[in-house]
Amino acid sequence: MEQPIVGFHKDEEDHWVARLACGHNQHVRHDPPWINRPWVITPEGRESRLGVKLNCKKCDEGAGRDW
Repeated sequence: MEQPIVGFHKDEEDHWVARLACGHNQHVRHDPPWINRPWVITPEGRESRLGVKLNCKKCDEGAGRDW
């Protein structure tokens, strides 16, 4: 199920995590060459992705909220 990004935070390992409107979290790492998300490393880049929808597997599985 697609859910919009409503914010970001870093996890305990210093990786960026998107907060989704459904209450779930999803990692949004920039780890080239495997994962190429240069927008995640700047405040402007993250702000530009607010409202963008990501596929939330936790919603598909009926998982409880993360936050």
